[in-house]
Amino acid sequence: MLPPDVQKTCQDYLALADEHAPDLVRGLYLQGSVALDDYRPGVSDIDFVVVTGREPAPEELRTIHGLLRESHGETCFDGLYVTADDLRRDPQDTPPGPAVHEWKVEERSRFERNLVTWHVLAQGGVPVRGPELDVHTDWPALAERTRANLAGYWTNWRTAAAFTPGTRTTCWGVLGMTRLRHTLAAGRVTAKTEAAAFALETYDPRWHRIVKEALRLRVGGEPEYRSPVHRHLDTLRYTAMVLET
Repeated sequence: MLPPDVQKTCQDYLALADEHAPDLVRGLYLQGSVALDDYRPGVSDIDFVVVTGREPAPEELRTIHGLLRESHGETCFDGLYVTADDLRRDPQDTPPGPAVHEWKVEERSRFERNLVTWHVLAQGGVPVRGPELDVHTDWPALAERTRANLAGYWTNWRTAAAFTPGTRTTCWGVLGMTRLRHTLAAGRVTAKTEAAAFALETYDPRWHRIVKEALRLRVGGEPEYRSPVHRHLDTLRYTAMVLET
């Protein structure tokens, strides 16, 4: 069963789509934290994939998502519009297409058009409207791209993070990198909370404090640190360890 706020957002989205863009939404599926059973109201975004019945017009999407934001703007409804044929192919072989990120409609975007999204849909995508999906998956390719993401994006991110202390840096960096490491270890796409548990079971106890703090920033609880400086230093040390492991 969907969380009540997710259910209401999806119902309102479908009503708006059917009114302002008839025959557009053939299927609505949820991926991300909802599909991975890690959705946190007020913290998580709602990540969607729409299978289209026809080509969407940008003005239609701006109307739909603009009106949806007026009533549900506290939680981003992020996702992409694809065809059924797109999902049957490697997303790298599909052209950019319409997407919505932080309420902004992007006409030709690669946002979330990747193997992680495809795998999450295949693992446990939640159908709100539409039949069961036929989704391309390729674990060896996903593992290779995950390692490349750690070596590229996350290595560069850590360099920049040295100059951007704060709670977002700790939460995003610690849980984001840990999730990729856990995904490689588990052989499936995993959630941030599950990945934190993996880190607490796998890594040396010296790292437990910063992992618990990152998880606390996501789900709530008592702070593990008094000093933001010490928290930031441990964030940098932990993320360096993850990248080197």
